[in-house]
Amino acid sequence: MALTAIGANITSIAPFMVIGGVPITLQTFFAVLAGLVLGSWLGAYSMFVYMLLGLVGVPIFAQFKGGAAIFLSPTFGFILSFILVAYISGKLIETKRSPPMYITAALTGMAINYAFGTNWMYTAYMFWFDAPEGFTYKLVWAWMMVPLPKDIILSIGAGMFAYRLQKSGIGVHRTQKENRAA
Repeated sequence: MALTAIGANITSIAPFMVIGGVPITLQTFFAVLAGLVLGSWLGAYSMFVYMLLGLVGVPIFAQFKGGAAIFLSPTFGFILSFILVAYISGKLIETKRSPPMYITAALTGMAINYAFGTNWMYTAYMFWFDAPEGFTYKLVWAWMMVPLPKDIILSIGAGMFAYRLQKSGIGVHRTQKENRAA
């Protein structure tokens, strides 16, 4: 959770990572990593606590924002998706722990983040935010192509890093087979 808050505000030390007013963050990386390292339930819980802290006003979201008003922002869907991202990423790893599965789980988590967050953004602009001139569903997805290469690379890195941590004995999850045997 703390790493997600730091990753959200990387633009404070690297302001060039704001494109079109949208901060390019490391939040997805850390949400995926939470699921891969902590497992489905603890990972999802850590992202839930992250979201709640931000909603009650702790300035831990991108650009040091916090408060309930963020719920209506076009980018809140990405924050909300972190809970599902961590859960699904962790659940996939709990079925099988291998390097390809860690990378698959990380990329799946990233895809969930993009699908949920981008659809939330589109909905927000269509219903409660002023959409820019010429705004379309296709345009929202075009905006997401800017951070996509970074997130693909970071998701693969998260998968490899989490696998290395697991091989070193760091992590709190077991496979479903290990849970049945316990």
